[in-house]
Amino acid sequence: MMVDLDPSGQVSQRDPDRARRQYLNYAFYRLDPAFRRLPREEQAELKREFEQAVMGWLDAPAEAGRILRTYSTVGVRSEADFMFWRMAFDLRDFQEAQARINRTRMGGYLTQPHNFISMQKRSQYVNRIEGSGHGLELLPGEGTYLFVYPFVKTRAWYDLSPHARQGMMDEHIYASGPFKGVRLNTSYSYGIDDQEFVVAFDSDYPQEFVDLVGRLRYTEASLYTQRDTPMFTCIKKDVAGILEDLA
Repeated sequence: MMVDLDPSGQVSQRDPDRARRQYLNYAFYRLDPAFRRLPREEQAELKREFEQAVMGWLDAPAEAGRILRTYSTVGVRSEADFMFWRMAFDLRDFQEAQARINRTRMGGYLTQPHNFISMQKRSQYVNRIEGSGHGLELLPGEGTYLFVYPFVKTRAWYDLSPHARQGMMDEHIYASGPFKGVRLNTSYSYGIDDQEFVVAFDSDYPQEFVDLVGRLRYTEASLYTQRDTPMFTCIKKDVAGILEDLA
């Protein structure tokens, strides 16, 4: 496998890539407990309005590329109750999605403790390995569980030679090889959010994911992790199921 000796394009002065790319939004929400004190009939009415607003976002031309996956975090995360994983080709589509929620009455009972933005692009480390897969071929939300966290490398990582980084990533990829029940999506946040990456592991097997993360702690590349928290365990549910968990 050839190592890219100029992954940043800094030496060759590669032209900017303006090709259309997919954006991702991991939006976490928390419900004000005051909502649970409303009469049941009023709760049901507000829930119906909210679900219509959320699902109405998908009524867009196919070329917009809008995708929505919905997850409950009730009982597995203290500061968030649910998460919407949105994908689109235009950042303004995420504004529209949130504006729809803001205009609902239930939106007045919601806060957003976390909201991550990232972008898909081909990995410089794995896209030359046949069958390895990468974000551009992602089938999002296939598993029952999604494990999500923002990720930042140390500055020392970028000072390593391309060969050193590639060697560490080869070890990282090799260590991950046996864990076929965990699908990885890495997306990039350079310049558009606080973290450098958002990683999302899609799986039906939490135990396999725990063992995978444990094994990766022993790889050399893990020495160059600056931050990989907060970590979220998200359980796939439709909007109706999420609302049932809330109240």
